[in-house]
Amino acid sequence: MRPLPEYYSGLAPFADCFGRGLPSLCYHKIEEAPRGARIKGLYLSAGLFAQQISELKSAGFHFIPPGLPESHGTKRKISITFDDGFVSNWKSAMPVMNLHGCRAINFLVADRLGKSSDWESAEGGEARPLMDEVQVREWLAAGNWIGAHTCTHPRLSQIPLPQAKEEILGSKKKLEDRFGIPLEHFAYPYGDYTPAVRDLVSEAGFGTASTMHRGVNTADTIRYELKRWTARYPTRTLRNILRRLLGN
Repeated sequence: MRPLPEYYSGLAPFADCFGRGLPSLCYHKIEEAPRGARIKGLYLSAGLFAQQISELKSAGFHFIPPGLPESHGTKRKISITFDDGFVSNWKSAMPVMNLHGCRAINFLVADRLGKSSDWESAEGGEARPLMDEVQVREWLAAGNWIGAHTCTHPRLSQIPLPQAKEEILGSKKKLEDRFGIPLEHFAYPYGDYTPAVRDLVSEAGFGTASTMHRGVNTADTIRYELKRWTARYPTRTLRNILRRLLGN
């Protein structure tokens, strides 16, 4: 069996793997990476996003919230997730999703709605605009979901547990109060957590938490350690270039 690619860019290499559980894909910014971007893998063009979603829809996948496999007949299921709530998700991804009947969850940073991703600029990256309340409400009105991604996007393993608790519990309460809906899902910023942080997420009343561990979710997966594949552009290796040219 060939090893799976490190990142998701198309369905073919993952078809068998995705049939063994519930897959989940993670997106960030749906826009072209600017010149000199610190982490180009956080960007995906709108055209490639459309291609990926169209392919999944054509393959018969149904788009559901994060979780563990459940009995839904023979339906193929996948979770599409966005971290951080970038404006490009609303501007560029949502029209594509509407076209293909795709629904997705966006994990929002509660204290940064309508602002920018200042945690990126603090590390030498590019602060990009985040959805404001009106845009989030349009996201919800289109049939999508939201989850919590803390209040300020810290690395939860690197701050005191009482502060981590406030980041987790506070983000849930603030978003629920603001949008008037219960929040069931959480995602760890940077995929960073410890068993103690995981317990805080459970105690806060979330039903699931998503990590950045690769793989599909099965009945044996801990629901506060859900796995996701990062979706991005194909790696530009000679092997992948030949695959695309030869159509296999």
